[in-house]
Amino acid sequence: MEQGNFSGGALARREVMRLGAMAGLGAALMPRLAFAAADPATMPRVAALVDRWVGPGKFPGMIAALGLPGQDARSVVRGTDGFLDLDPLSPDSLFRIYSRTKPITGFATMMLIDEGKLSLDQPLADILPKFARMQVQVTPDGPIDQVRPAKTPITIRHLLTHTSGLGYTIIQKGPIKTAYEDAGLVAGQISRMSVPGLDRGKAVPSLALFADRLAELPLVYEPGTQWSYSLGLDLLGRVIEVVSGQPFDAFLKQRLFDPLGMTSTWFQVPASEAKRLTTNFAAVKGNFIAIDPGDTSVFLDKPPFPFGGSGLVSSPRDYDRFLLMLANMGQVGGTRVLSEAAVRTGTGNLLPPGVPRPAMMPPASDFGAGGRVGVGPEAGIFGWAGAAGTVGTVDVRRGIRSGIFVQFMPPDALPLLGEYQQALRDDVMALISTKTGAGA
Repeated sequence: MEQGNFSGGALARREVMRLGAMAGLGAALMPRLAFAAADPATMPRVAALVDRWVGPGKFPGMIAALGLPGQDARSVVRGTDGFLDLDPLSPDSLFRIYSRTKPITGFATMMLIDEGKLSLDQPLADILPKFARMQVQVTPDGPIDQVRPAKTPITIRHLLTHTSGLGYTIIQKGPIKTAYEDAGLVAGQISRMSVPGLDRGKAVPSLALFADRLAELPLVYEPGTQWSYSLGLDLLGRVIEVVSGQPFDAFLKQRLFDPLGMTSTWFQVPASEAKRLTTNFAAVKGNFIAIDPGDTSVFLDKPPFPFGGSGLVSSPRDYDRFLLMLANMGQVGGTRVLSEAAVRTGTGNLLPPGVPRPAMMPPASDFGAGGRVGVGPEAGIFGWAGAAGTVGTVDVRRGIRSGIFVQFMPPDALPLLGEYQQALRDDVMALISTKTGAGA
């Protein structure tokens, strides 16, 4: 089996949550990122970090990208698709972006809100009537037969911001987690093999059945009272199907991917493109274990249904087109996909009044249409991270995008992502200091 060595920690159950803080860069450095992207020599620490993490016994490859307003992203690219797959990485290599699917689903929802076909505070039961009389666990993650009627209806806002009260098999514990798994209400797919600590379970075969079964199980929290990572964005896939009259994946292709020129973003990677698909690794007992090689990946198969919370594969170039659209307030290359108002709303705070900010995503942040919203010195920064180590952000105030692409799970098993952001920050602050000194 393809593998490499590293010095790392054990598998962690809440890996995605601990990565939440990685979805933002301090606004103090963002105005100067133009210098960092203009010349690779101005990112020596980022380049050195990538070089340090790529090679024999380490990662086979990695990409770090930055984009300036209105320009294609520039990248630091090192290595190959896998330890045995020696095709060199490029901005067109394919990566499992997992939860970075969520902002895409979020802004597909914002598109329907923009068109007046949905509203933020519209009850979910208007579209999916089976959610009209939900029950809530008396004790979160406690006995599933101890429930009470929900006081508040689930709304579209709740689904976008993980405040619906719905659970998540990668978060919940006890009988509710078991009930979700038994019902096929799982958080996407990872591998054809069984991987301890990373198995997601077998999913139901359609979004319609997914929604119906989800409505039959109790909520973990009262809607609109608690931020808790959930299946809300997956359920929005079914909402989009019903409201648009199109299959969810077809809607994304027609309304987002095609207009934006995102030609390498799929729920199922075509066999003809398998050569571009990188290998995903598990970090287990000091080794990288190949759990999803590119040439035999589970993502080459048609998924049980298009997972709106975790199902997409994309390339650095493609995903930057999505971020560029947000940076440009809804348009790319003269093609308008969303109104400016929809972008500003979706990249702003959508948390219901009175809901505490997500406690598991320091520093303090708000939440928008499927992604983290920076506050204070990080105001204007929107983005999210994926369970296999990718992060993507956009500073909508300054039109700057950033991202890192690598494939390993769980992403908190290694200090890579924190080191990357620190290296980027140090590079930029050094530039600021140099220019300040030059101008003195």
